[in-house]
Amino acid sequence: MTRVLRQTTRDLRRHNRAALLSSLYLRGPVSRLELVAESGLSPATVTNVVAELIGDGVVAEAGSVESDGGRPRTLLRVRPEYGQVVGVDVGETHVRAGLFDCALGTLATVQHPLAGSNPDPAEVVELARAGVAEVLSAGASRVLGVGVGVPGAVRDGGIVHAPTLGWAGVAFADLLRAHAQFADAPLHLDNRARTLGQAEMWLGAGRGADRAVIALLGVGVGAAFVTDGGSFPGITTSEWGHTVVQAAGAACRCGSRGCLEAYVGTEAVVRHYAETTGAQPLPGADSESRLAQLVALAERSGPAAETLAATGEYLGIGIANLINLLAPDRVVLAGSAGAIMGPAILPHVRDAAARHALGYLAEATVVELGELGPEAVALGAATLPIAALLASGGRSAG
Repeated sequence: MTRVLRQTTRDLRRHNRAALLSSLYLRGPVSRLELVAESGLSPATVTNVVAELIGDGVVAEAGSVESDGGRPRTLLRVRPEYGQVVGVDVGETHVRAGLFDCALGTLATVQHPLAGSNPDPAEVVELARAGVAEVLSAGASRVLGVGVGVPGAVRDGGIVHAPTLGWAGVAFADLLRAHAQFADAPLHLDNRARTLGQAEMWLGAGRGADRAVIALLGVGVGAAFVTDGGSFPGITTSEWGHTVVQAAGAACRCGSRGCLEAYVGTEAVVRHYAETTGAQPLPGADSESRLAQLVALAERSGPAAETLAATGEYLGIGIANLINLLAPDRVVLAGSAGAIMGPAILPHVRDAAARHALGYLAEATVVELGELGPEAVALGAATLPIAALLASGGRSAG
């Protein structure tokens, strides 16, 4: 019985540490008084747990603020220098690696292009290994973990099913762990849309939303539905890009026709423009650079502007479907294509979503752009080891 009681006490201490550390991480800097109000823990418990976290080097004091009628309140924050985390974004056209401090500040990033549309998993692993080695050379001292975001589904501890890469049942985690960069620290794998959703909810345009849809716009198109922006939000991903927006429409690489991805994915937008009468050549080296050129051309009327208007219309229809199904309070357009063409198509998207969604639901939903830029998925992947750190109450295995 004594052993069971000791385990319960340890669990309670870990729970209290996790609750306070999560509040500090996501809402800090905050005072001890604010932690008491938010956590529901007693002042004595908060004082003791904070003292532990400071003693462990996870938390530090961060100045003070004036209080109403009393002494100044000391603010607390997570120490960025407590350790580093690595995030890897495995996209359809590139592999990006990033090194981030414990507060998810960017220390170094690197990107390597993928050759071809169906890369061999071993090639992708080698690019990831090289990218991680490069960012670690920027001065990593204590790596708390590595997170990897991949297209498609992750099952059974690291088996990846990624149709956009031509992968079915690839033991990707095992391939990664064969290299020291991934074997020496805890490794976490998840879907790219989920990692992006968590990043935008923690640090970007989704922050403060109760029910948000984070749209991943790139070569592939996906969405994450996130409820509660706390440290452990509920995140559900979907194959939103393969919902039909045009009966018997454009061919999609999934084998169907009229899918949303066939109208708003990076390669689809560039292809539709090239097929438009009067289109100019886009000599970029890859689909993303060609999309950027298309957006520049769209600043004046003509085929490029018409293409982006049509893209915004289809994307707005797809978002209206999400609004009618999920009733979010916020929809965020993110991902590489979202960053490139988002500002140009946002008015068209908002207009189409308002016309196609139920009025009372559309009025309650804000559609806006992501805030985290091209490294958003790698940053999101880095939230995976941070989430593990929060869940453990700051006692990392790294």
